[in-house]
Amino acid sequence: MAFKKILSVTGADHSDQDVAIAARLCAEVGAYLSVLIISPPPLLMSPPLIGSPPPLGGGIPEWSRHRAHHIAAQEQFSQEMANLEKTCREIHKVLRATWRCYDVDTEHCDKAGVGDAVRQRALCTDLTIVGPALLNETSLGPLVINGSLFDTGKPVLVVPEGAEATLSPRRVLVGWDSRVEASRSIREALHLLAGAEEVRVAVVDPEATCTGNGAEPGADIAAYLTRHGARVWVDRLASRGKPVAKVLAQHAIDTSADVIVMGAYGSRWLRERLSGSVIRWIVGTPLPLFLAR
Repeated sequence: MAFKKILSVTGADHSDQDVAIAARLCAEVGAYLSVLIISPPPLLMSPPLIGSPPPLGGGIPEWSRHRAHHIAAQEQFSQEMANLEKTCREIHKVLRATWRCYDVDTEHCDKAGVGDAVRQRALCTDLTIVGPALLNETSLGPLVINGSLFDTGKPVLVVPEGAEATLSPRRVLVGWDSRVEASRSIREALHLLAGAEEVRVAVVDPEATCTGNGAEPGADIAAYLTRHGARVWVDRLASRGKPVAKVLAQHAIDTSADVIVMGAYGSRWLRERLSGSVIRWIVGTPLPLFLAR
């Protein structure tokens, strides 16, 4: 399925780098771009309402501190809204000059609401793009990936710093392990795979079995892709004790791949790790990652 509507999420304090990447990709395939600008405030203690009585035993000095806290929170909110409006104006300016099929929305929410805000938009798009600026912000990037990937069933294209992203890749590396998430990633990327000059299905440390990988690991999914018009080669790789992710990333470099297509394993354990080693691996990967689950 071709991508007709793409979501780009950015932060209110980010540059227009991520949106510019998304606009270029939309222009490449003729897709509509929907931009969401998020301004999640830090988690602060809620100040008391003006006019409410002082806390019991707190006295006037304690109440003064609460009032000061309330005023500071109001000033911070005003500043964050001003940043949202400023970023919105700048992004409109960039998009008017590059890609006119777009809309821009803003969301001011606490960190607990980021995933839901992203999920609502991602449900009605074909693909979410996470660019380097958002990816490098550890307080926001994992929340956006969780909301767009784990809670929607829709794919995400992650573009690390320095990676050249395209939605018309010539060479694609597919990470295959006979799991449903890997199958879903391939299904979501079929349009990319069918149009590529070369698709390499990489199977790491495969074991031939009657179920799972089958008698010839990778042959079943290669046959499926061939029926969809893809030009497929199967590479069976030995990890030699290295993490599978690193083996795939290195093989993608060795085969001059433009993008890695792989499944994101949506367990609760991985959700918790998205702010840790998984994100660090994504940031360190020199190629775009097409993820689905």
